[in-house]
Amino acid sequence: MKPSLIATAAIFGSAVSAQAGGLDRSGQDIGILFEAGNRLELTFGGARPSLDGVENGSTGTTNTIGNIGETFGTLGAGLRYEVSPALALAVVVDQPYGSDIVYPGSPTGSALGGTTATVDTYAITALARYKFNDAFSMHGGLRYQEIAASVDLRGLAYGGLNGYRGEFDSDGAMGYVIGAAFERPEIGLRVALTYNSEITHDLPTRETLNGTPIAPPGVTEVSTPEALNLEMQTGIAADTLLFGSVRYARYSDTRVSPLAFDGAVDPTVPGSSITDIEDSTDYEIGIGRRFNDKFSGQIAVGFQSGGSDTLVSPLAPTDGAKYLSVGGSYKINDSFTLSGGVRYTRFGDAQAETGTPDTARADFNDNSAVSAGFKIAYTF
Repeated sequence: MKPSLIATAAIFGSAVSAQAGGLDRSGQDIGILFEAGNRLELTFGGARPSLDGVENGSTGTTNTIGNIGETFGTLGAGLRYEVSPALALAVVVDQPYGSDIVYPGSPTGSALGGTTATVDTYAITALARYKFNDAFSMHGGLRYQEIAASVDLRGLAYGGLNGYRGEFDSDGAMGYVIGAAFERPEIGLRVALTYNSEITHDLPTRETLNGTPIAPPGVTEVSTPEALNLEMQTGIAADTLLFGSVRYARYSDTRVSPLAFDGAVDPTVPGSSITDIEDSTDYEIGIGRRFNDKFSGQIAVGFQSGGSDTLVSPLAPTDGAKYLSVGGSYKINDSFTLSGGVRYTRFGDAQAETGTPDTARADFNDNSAVSAGFKIAYTF
């Protein structure tokens, strides 16, 4: 038995985009490759974060910061075609990364009021899987990805950069996926390891300060992280499956250093970045149960590693996370299956910092998010 297949972006991706664990929203899931037969999937999800804090007085203000996390939705699709018992092809469309952060308040009367961060992406991944035998297989393919972003730095915490805006227009670039799997179908065992390459984009860039250009239009090189996904499952009793995963993403290489911003932060040390995201590791373990021929359910818990300290970017004011998700899958008929679930995420406490050296400006404690999603699958 397989677990309920409810791995939509909203359920098993990060519930909120801006956090210590990076910008993940889909987890770059390629599970459709391991399904049977020809299959079409559509996924829909949404998340409602609650991210609020309080200024610590370092800028002379102690305002309460209302919710800065915008509600967002995600869409995804996948198509699998079985060429032969040994060879399967698939195409996956997803939104792998994203951010929707808006600080309420006045930039002249608060530490961070008016600061925003928006990141939009989509990706198309073409995949193939070849089974050497019932135990060993390899998979891989190419990924085309587009990304666009904008950032506003507002508030007294930014000093002379209060009023800075960076606009990064869309750019498309290619990466690749490669992996292998070991299976023992008679006990429901599968262990799959997948490497997702870094993808480097050259984003057309405009920088302004309070609406006035402060640099000629240019190009900013930005890389989305390389990542390694390890996914495991095994039967532990009749109609019962234990499953888990580990995802490591190398976000320390994701830096955004446009010309004027870099020079304003420290002209003597190039490479100052608007973003400051540490490498992250996400762990998940759960149990799936088939109750009858039509209905299956699952429950899972997860943990996201925090940073080396609680000082974080105002654009990512959390430090790690823990979550619980529950879901189910219902087989409508021989062709259609509907699955869905909900997830509650509790974020680690963090301090938003700016300046050189890093100076804490606000405390973000006891924050959380609720997300939900569903998938409809058609086999043919």
